Amino acid sequence: MAKRRQRVALDLALITLGCALYAFGLVTVNIANHLAEGGITGITLLIRYWWHIDPAYSTIVLNIPLIIIGYKFLGKRALAYTIYGTAMLSAWLWIWQRLPVSLPISHDLFIAGVMAGLFGGIGSGLIYRRGGTTGGSDVIARVLEKNTGIPMGKSLLGFDVIVLLASLSYLNLELMMYTLLASYVFSRIVDFTLEGAYAAKGVLIISNQAEPIANAIMDKLERGVTYLKAEGGFARDQKRMVYAVVAPTEIAATKRIIEDYDPQAFVTILDVHEALGEGFTYKRKPRRLFLS
Repeated sequence: MAKRRQRVALDLALITLGCALYAFGLVTVNIANHLAEGGITGITLLIRYWWHIDPAYSTIVLNIPLIIIGYKFLGKRALAYTIYGTAMLSAWLWIWQRLPVSLPISHDLFIAGVMAGLFGGIGSGLIYRRGGTTGGSDVIARVLEKNTGIPMGKSLLGFDVIVLLASLSYLNLELMMYTLLASYVFSRIVDFTLEGAYAAKGVLIISNQAEPIANAIMDKLERGVTYLKAEGGFARDQKRMVYAVVAPTEIAATKRIIEDYDPQAFVTILDVHEALGEGFTYKRKPRRLFLS
């Protein structure tokens, strides 16, 4: 129970931080440099331009029907986090607009576009990683991810394009191009944040020397291995395939081990965006500097 409370407290703290970063970028970069935004946030900027309504208020109003949609498709925790995220985004938008904070980047719209994407992407990524959203198109993106498997970054980019086309009603083409740059950076940073900052490599090895190779990986690299059953498509012969997950810096050593035992081995190296477990998220004893 105590761990659950700690986890919830951490979730809410990171959602708050994510909302603060997202709102900061929106106020000090997007609005200050006349850049648009995608999704529901972009609609609030349209409303701000045409009717001079504070985005802090329109964010709440526009999100009410979307939160109702979220009630039908999202779990209780995700819904509660979405309501919390929407409230925090609105609060931070209100705060940043009233604090004398600015960034001296108005001289370079390219920097402004990149900065807008970075603040928005990091902020939103933190929120999504803890199971929350800031409402708006985030809710629709999460529903799509849950039911169709479409990555949130890609669906958010699609929503952005629709709203950005509408934003041409008050933006010139130059500002729109820099806004598209911000949207692209945003989508890439969101995906990167969700996939995890620690990249690893998955190694699939098909060899007649599977056991010696596996033993060497366990002994010299201190990485766990798994045996998988494989069948040759042409000869129909049964083989054992070795699967191991190693750090990117260990790929060269892994290749040397394989070559020592079987230069003809068939090896596939895969990108692993996040690795959880012993040796990656748990402590492991220090290894020797040089492999024998």
